[in-house]
Amino acid sequence: MASLETTKQTRVRMSRQKSRNTQVEIALRQALHAAGLRYRVHLRPMKGVRREADVVFTAVKVAVFVDGCFWHGCPEHATWPKNNAEFWRNKIEGNRKRDLDTDARLAEAGWLAVRIWEHESVEVAAGRVREAVESRRRTK
Repeated sequence: MASLETTKQTRVRMSRQKSRNTQVEIALRQALHAAGLRYRVHLRPMKGVRREADVVFTAVKVAVFVDGCFWHGCPEHATWPKNNAEFWRNKIEGNRKRDLDTDARLAEAGWLAVRIWEHESVEVAAGRVREAVESRRRTK
């Protein structure tokens, strides 16, 4: 198993990382609300899946996840730490696998998972979410 020793500075920085209500999430929610969409926040889309979506449209079964570039291994911006490299690679790859599993479980149950990267423009991301919701409303 990889060493888990970190510097005090790293521990402090990582402990301050928010997992909910990040600036990106709030900006996305504001844009969606301004577009007239109503949603639930930080909700498990379905029973039996212990994963929480950041924004959920229950009536049309759309779950939105705002993924951080570091934590979810963004293909454009992911960085691989040099300290505890094996630990972090396993952690991030595990997150990627969990994301794929979540998307598959939701799809199997009739849900649509929409993944937004933290670096995406809020307008573009909100447009993708709005289109997904409206498309599902039309087919309902």
